Amino acid sequence: MRKGVKRALGLGVLAGAAYAAWRAYEKSRPAPTLTWQPRPFPYPPEPVETPPATDAAEATDSAMADAPLWVDAVDGECPVSHPVKAKLASGIFHEEGGANYTRTKADRCYATSAAAEADGLRRAKR
Repeated sequence: MRKGVKRALGLGVLAGAAYAAWRAYEKSRPAPTLTWQPRPFPYPPEPVETPPATDAAEATDSAMADAPLWVDAVDGECPVSHPVKAKLASGIFHEEGGANYTRTKADRCYATSAAAEADGLRRAKR
């Protein structure tokens, strides 16, 4: 019995180390410059070279990185710039037009639903 447990533990450690090495290798590889353009049914997709990022794209990316993902709600209400209401206790966020948006007392306010999802919250079902 002990021999089997030791072998299983050893295999688990070995598999974890191999996975960590693979992730480090994947992270170090350059991003692919080839994408596939879909075409109508009888034809297969065609490969298309993607151009490298321009300085304008990098400038907008850096501006988005400087903007706060969320702001604190004031008395449960969100500012106009951050309309997505989030409740941290439930892990749910509400968008404008949702069934419970008006009665939700927000803990945090997000600019977009993507920012709320990136922070680990899920969209309200209604």
